[in-house]
Amino acid sequence: MSKINHTQALIDFIDRSPTPFHAVENMRQLLLTNKFVELREDESWSLESSGKYFTTRNGSSIIAFRLGDELTEGFRMIGAHTDSPCLRLKPNPINLTNGYVTFGVEVYGGALLNPWFDRDLSIAGRVVLKKPNGDLISRLVNLEESVAFIPSLAIHLDRDANSKRSINPQTMLPPLVGLAGDSAFDFSGLLLQRLIDDGKCDAKDLLSDFELSLFDTNGGKEVGVNNEFLVSARLDNLLSCWLGLQALVTSESIEVNQLIVCNDHEEVGSGSFVGAKSNFLSGVLKRLSQEEGCFQKMISKSLLVSTDNAHALHPNFPDKHDSSHGPLINQGPVLKINSNQAYATNSESAALLRSAATRAGLNMQNFVVRSDMACGSTIGPLTASQLGIRTVDVGVPTFGMHSIRELAGCKDIESMRGLLRAVLELDSLVVKDS
Repeated sequence: MSKINHTQALIDFIDRSPTPFHAVENMRQLLLTNKFVELREDESWSLESSGKYFTTRNGSSIIAFRLGDELTEGFRMIGAHTDSPCLRLKPNPINLTNGYVTFGVEVYGGALLNPWFDRDLSIAGRVVLKKPNGDLISRLVNLEESVAFIPSLAIHLDRDANSKRSINPQTMLPPLVGLAGDSAFDFSGLLLQRLIDDGKCDAKDLLSDFELSLFDTNGGKEVGVNNEFLVSARLDNLLSCWLGLQALVTSESIEVNQLIVCNDHEEVGSGSFVGAKSNFLSGVLKRLSQEEGCFQKMISKSLLVSTDNAHALHPNFPDKHDSSHGPLINQGPVLKINSNQAYATNSESAALLRSAATRAGLNMQNFVVRSDMACGSTIGPLTASQLGIRTVDVGVPTFGMHSIRELAGCKDIESMRGLLRAVLELDSLVVKDS
């Protein structure tokens, strides 16, 4: 498949995945199409050698794996996260203010807030419905069409907007959704009607609870004079989820154990029952190994590649980078290193990743944050400390991380896909002692 086809497939996946729930469902469908068997955590598992399996938790985190010849020889693992910074609706979202209907929203994660203004926004997420008999059912919903807008205050009324503007998320971010009329805005009715139209509920069902987010209805696209860039929402980190999944389903190696884990809630610290701090991954691996000795031997011979976007050297802000460690877009995947363990890379895990890059014929770049700046982090250190597993952090160089629109390179998408597949097909994870 060509680069353009891969880029368009990624765009299609992200456009169909406005929330972690939608992302995991789309990954689930792709795995089923590729003959992976779905497992449930609340049931017994019967696994076969060379089998392909996956399981989900909360509908927002997913683990998929392919079994090789011997579990104690370890796993080649890829880790990513399904969530992205965004605006989420509060439980009582309707505000009637000065003749208008607005939604109360809460900022999820470390979002860049300015880019959310003056965008066509829609709503998607998960709802829980109550059936007439009292049963509770969970459904995904996506309104798709533009239903909300956060208008900027005109420059005439805010002369300091371009020099001193700060954003109060409580008072400045509630999106406009309509005019306040004689009757109350029926938000529940709006959601239920969409679910009825989609065949996901009945007219007598009632809305119980929801987890809903706003998203930009403008889809991803290739830009640049030669279409060398991809701009899209949620590149951090659905790009890594999709690339890791593609590497897994297209791998031709059946002798080694391979796994991909995509956790929710990374953007808010991973401290949940589905995040990287949870027992989701360790629980799955312990079920596979069946006994403690086997588990420890398996982990000691494994490698986790934590894939999360990297900061590309910005041409307008070169002073924000260490001049010797400023990765460029479309020049290859970025090895992320931090001495204070904000990234989990060490010399051995880095060498293993470089071996995979050599195998795939790829160039690698390095990122180290400026010594006078704080460093972001990933699921890498969290998973490494939870499991005691060798880990390396790597990512596609990106502009505008945590914005409602981010930019990456089309060539880098191809390179990272090749690198992750090469990692899954590494013959050996051994680094011999001197």
